[in-house]
Amino acid sequence: MDKIKKILIGTNNTGKYREISDLLPKKMQKYSPKNFKILSPAESGKSFKENSILKASYFSKKTNLVCLSDDSGLEIDLLKGKPGIYSSRWSGPKNDFNLAIEKIFKKMNQVKKNWENSSSARFVCCLTLFWPNGKNYSTMGIVEGKISNAKKGKNGFGYDPIFIPDGYEKTFGEMDSKLKMSIDHRFKAFSQLKDFFY
Repeated sequence: MDKIKKILIGTNNTGKYREISDLLPKKMQKYSPKNFKILSPAESGKSFKENSILKASYFSKKTNLVCLSDDSGLEIDLLKGKPGIYSSRWSGPKNDFNLAIEKIFKKMNQVKKNWENSSSARFVCCLTLFWPNGKNYSTMGIVEGKISNAKKGKNGFGYDPIFIPDGYEKTFGEMDSKLKMSIDHRFKAFSQLKDFFY
């Protein structure tokens, strides 16, 4: 298998770009859609996988580079799997995740007043590698956990300050980034793609 030497990381989200970049080999040439002034496509898929493929194929065709794109989100059982594929959209046009987190707490409180013991949730990530010739490969990573009853920690991004992975006391937002990246959904999806890079 030919190892991939240079890659477009198909996201305009700075936090996500940094995390994916840190999973890839240090010496690799990495590009962002920002290098090409390309905006992200509309996410019209009905699943994480559909959106992941949609973004990867779009960016790959625009740049003629192999593209690695992620679609990920938070599924909360009490909210019947929401926000799910709409996780980033809940943050509004300005990508304000404080708003999104407030919305989650509000909705959970509407469903159940004392939900602390019934807040099971999971982070899901689908990663897709897409080559300019149309070849593509997708993987899924899932990390189970629960929702914290308050925002904790300043690390990570998105919903990290309210997600406590199973087996831990801290939220992703409180964890050292190295620990978080060794157990999270993105790492689990990436570990199935490693052979293309290492």
